[in-house]
This record gives sequence, C-alpha cells and structure tokens, in this order.
Amino acid sequence: MKQRALLLVDIQNDFCAGGALAVPEGDSTVDVANTLIDWCHRRGENVVACQDWHPADHGSFASQQGVEPFTDGMLDGIPQTFWPDHCVQDSEGAQLHPLLKHKAIEAVFRKGQNPLIDSYSAFFDNEHRQQTGLDSWLREKQVTALIVMGLATDYCVKFTVLDALTLGYAVNVITDGCRGVNIQPQDSNVAFMEMAAAGATLYTLDDWLETQV
Repeated sequence: MKQRALLLVDIQNDFCAGGALAVPEGDSTVDVANTLIDWCHRRGENVVACQDWHPADHGSFASQQGVEPFTDGMLDGIPQTFWPDHCVQDSEGAQLHPLLKHKAIEAVFRKGQNPLIDSYSAFFDNEHRQQTGLDSWLREKQVTALIVMGLATDYCVKFTVLDALTLGYAVNVITDGCRGVNIQPQDSNVAFMEMAAAGATLYTLDDWLETQV
C-alpha cells in the first residue's frame, strides 16, 4: 500500500472567522481536519501542515502597495493579488486554529517569508525560486500519496495540489474540507476542476471514509 500523509493547508486564525483575511465558512474545515487526523493516526499515517508566515512588510500586502485589498497588480515582475495584511509572523492571526488537534501534527512547513514573492503552495514560492522543506520531509518518510484539505481552495490548496502532482505524488483532495476566497463566485469550483484535470482525485469526507481501507 502507498505510504500516505495528510497535508493540512493554512488552517490559521487569519483565514477563519474574525481573521484579517477570513475565508467564508473557513472554520468548518477544522472538524473535517480533526476527523482525518484521527483516521490517519489509527492507520499510522503521517500528518503535516503548512502555515503562511509573512513578514510585516510583505510585498503582497495591499497596505505596502497603497492599494485597496483584492486589487490585482505586479510584485517583482509577477502578477499578484494584493491582500489584507494577514498571517504576520508570530502574530495571533498566523497561529494554527486553536481547535485543530495540534499535537497530532508531526511537522509544520512555513511559507511566504520572502517579502518579494508570495507563496501559495506548501512546496514552492509562486515562481518556484525557492522550495520549502516539505518535499524532502515527505520523501524521507517514503510518502507517495497525499490527502490534501484546508484554506483556501482557489489559492493555497490549488497550488499545493498542482505542485504535488508535478512532483509525482498521488493526490486526493477532500472537497468539504476546503473553503475558498471566491473573489469571483465560481473560483472554488474552477479550482476543483483544475485540480481534477491535472490528476487529483476528489472526495467528500464521507466518500473517503467509506471507500478507503
């Protein structure tokens, strides 16, 4: 059987209710995550997470550019959506959600530290200039398949999944464990279609629990 790992994407305070960049219904991902954490632990499967971890002067922040949040522009020559200040290093907003089963998470990989480039994916920055330690860690554990869920569907989940597929992992996405920013109303649906077209398999939590041994 393939060695699997659960990858929890950015389930952080700033992306949940009351956060600086709150994703609609973002909190609803926590119960799904905890159910999957328990499921993985019963099977001896790995659980990891990634975490947005921006310096206070990150170039993706609208405040740094003097523009309104959600404005599109360029950052260091790369197309960029400018966001409200969020997940600033060591802030409360950057912490993983308090109801998430933190102690069960074996490793957390931080991204977005370079102020000149955003990093949606848990594996790389947006231009693939630098890599996080996630791929190396998974390969050391001989993980070949991932279960991915978290925030937000149309940004960090999507790009994490696409990079994982490019790196050769089998990827399963738990759709009801994801919520999107949805600047355009269909953004999450389009993201799920892109993930599936690239080779990811989509499941609801119930379908996953019923069909996996």
